[in-house]
Amino acid sequence: MHFTDRAETSLGPQKLAYMQQAGVSTGIMFCGGFRSDMSGTKASALADWARQNNRPFTRFDYFGHGASSGQFTDGTMSHWRGDIPHMLDHLCDGPQILIGSSFGGWLSLMAALDRPEKVAALVLIAPAVDMTERLMWARFSEKARAKLIDEGLIYDPSEYDSEGYPITKALIEDGRAHLMLEAPIEINVPVRILHGQQDDAVPWELSLELSERLTSGDVELHFMKSGDHRLSAPREIDRLIELIDALPV
Repeated sequence: MHFTDRAETSLGPQKLAYMQQAGVSTGIMFCGGFRSDMSGTKASALADWARQNNRPFTRFDYFGHGASSGQFTDGTMSHWRGDIPHMLDHLCDGPQILIGSSFGGWLSLMAALDRPEKVAALVLIAPAVDMTERLMWARFSEKARAKLIDEGLIYDPSEYDSEGYPITKALIEDGRAHLMLEAPIEINVPVRILHGQQDDAVPWELSLELSERLTSGDVELHFMKSGDHRLSAPREIDRLIELIDALPV
């Protein structure tokens, strides 16, 4: 594991943890989910596949995640939006294939808008686009909304976190500056979207809506009927690898 310094941020200097493997051909970067880290099942499986196939591969932890510096509850979309571009600017040679999982799917789309010259393609796994509004605020009860406004923090129950996800008022309010689904999304690289139809965290219909908003002429949407949100079973990871391997980049 290594660390890279992200010096100029609104929260002061930060250190982002990463792991990187050398190889040939187009590089691949894995961008994980909300509250996850780079040691997860999909990231590790992709790292093994990349090593076996001599593909450059980078994985990392966002601010406030895993081994990186910072408190998770200090994070906002404005801050996290800068993490992938930092990695692209400082660690990678040439355009990369971004593999964005859930929250990382939204951030990968932002990176493709912010660094179009450094993104060769996108592979999005259950992308949680506009999640702060669509999947958090819109789903919160009136009681939860009132508590969030008054106290600045609530814990959102989740089967993926026994204590619930800590959600801040700042995260919700800041997220509104980064919403994408109300207008065309000017991304013109190949995009592959993989989504399980048993996903109870990010509805598969959100991926359908996303596919219609992307301006790229090379967008494919793949559903796995029995897949859940994680899509981390061996068969599901094999399908993910097939999509990556078949990209025309």
